[in-house]
Amino acid sequence: MTYLRLEGITKRFGTFIANNNINLSVSCGSIYALLGENGAGKTTLMNILCGLYQPDSGQIYLQDNPIQIASASDAIAHGIGMIHQHFMLVPQLSVTENIILGTSFDLRLNIKEKAQAIAQLAQSYSLDVNPFAKVGDLPVGVQQRVEILKALYRNAKLLILDEPTAVLTPPEVKILAAILRQLAKEGHTIIFISHKLEEVMNLCDTITVLRRGAVVTTTKTADTNTQELARLMVGREVLFHLNKSAHSSGEVLLEVQKLQVQDERNLPVVKDISFQLHAGEILGVAGVDGNGQRELADAIAGLRAITSGRIMNRIREAMRVSALDAKNTRERGEERITAYIPEDRQKMGLIMGFSIARNLILKVFKFLPFCRRWFLQYEVINHHAVEAMQNFDIRAENPSIKVSQLSGGNQQKVVLARELSGNPALIVAMQPTRGLDVGATEYVQQRLLAERERGAAILYISTELEEIMAMSDRIAVMYEGQFVDILDAATATVEQVGYLMTGGISAGVEG
Repeated sequence: MTYLRLEGITKRFGTFIANNNINLSVSCGSIYALLGENGAGKTTLMNILCGLYQPDSGQIYLQDNPIQIASASDAIAHGIGMIHQHFMLVPQLSVTENIILGTSFDLRLNIKEKAQAIAQLAQSYSLDVNPFAKVGDLPVGVQQRVEILKALYRNAKLLILDEPTAVLTPPEVKILAAILRQLAKEGHTIIFISHKLEEVMNLCDTITVLRRGAVVTTTKTADTNTQELARLMVGREVLFHLNKSAHSSGEVLLEVQKLQVQDERNLPVVKDISFQLHAGEILGVAGVDGNGQRELADAIAGLRAITSGRIMNRIREAMRVSALDAKNTRERGEERITAYIPEDRQKMGLIMGFSIARNLILKVFKFLPFCRRWFLQYEVINHHAVEAMQNFDIRAENPSIKVSQLSGGNQQKVVLARELSGNPALIVAMQPTRGLDVGATEYVQQRLLAERERGAAILYISTELEEIMAMSDRIAVMYEGQFVDILDAATATVEQVGYLMTGGISAGVEG
């Protein structure tokens, strides 16, 4: 039985066609994958289903009944719920408060009663969540369960999940898959948007591929494979195996000695880490998210004060920064940081309300040739942006477009274009391919490998184990704020690294 049917859905933004005559049919109780490059039109299509956009033409059918979704409340009334990649939760509120927020107005609100109902709902779907917990204190995987519960609490029968595994650890991915299979078994219909093709193959029943706003194909999962899906998504063959030249160590460009870093609560999160990073080398940092990787990257990038130890950039004179010396921290950020690709491009890498051109000069806008006698040189800035868009394949009509209007892949290319300009000697790349499609992932990895060939030293941090194995020359495994071992990537095995990531005992660490 068909639960959802779209016929001829078209959506334009000015002259740009985001969705072009989309037709698809989703069976009741199925898990249906929607694939495509960043910017292929997936999110626009789902925002139409959620009432955030109105189609210019076409018709939506639920259980063969034509419907019009004029607002988000209309979507909820029709039983449509969406779990966004960037969670729509209020960190300061409890799980119960987040779930009931906006559902009804009652002067006699009984939080305990609501919490009990939510606990029962969570138990019925095997969604282990404490209804009284503060959302901001919960791990990312549990926050996602709160989002699912929020949709189920509103009686959603059609669940749309946008990149649901992008921020999850491998164990959390397995838990989510089990939850989705149970939901489908109990009659819920699920649309699963993802760039992780292996997950799609293992979880979904049917797959539709979009490219440049149009349907390329719809197929049963059993009738295709990851290589074919990747080709359909990007319109060309995709290299799943990186061609990386043999590693030849150069001089030591970065040396870290007994580094200690605290988090915002003054708790130690980086504990006694020591290593060296050479020119022309990629040191991968593997580990389950939340083991101190972010704090390590921030400290090396000069964005976070260290409590003890030393971070020495051999290109400049060694510097020691105490936790209380804000001036040195600022100077270290201005003077020694060469390139930093943060894990969250929207919150840390870009100013979303700024244009492409302005984002590209965030670190150099005070200097020539972009600023002369305290005035920005707009012609120079625009020319610089046009060149960067060509060199880094940033797909937009012009440099004045706000980065908020770009796809995730193009946003990441803006970050790359800014950070890699000037041939940096040291690059700190934190989750550089998170949330990117196979084509954009390949592009980012090839650009970083080109920097390695040029002689840059790269600290490459990712929770994707296969990515770490493919990109790295050496692999540092991080667990509970420490490097438990540093391995030669050529001889390390997935099983060995995975064992260490979960707290397995190592023979020792050599930097």
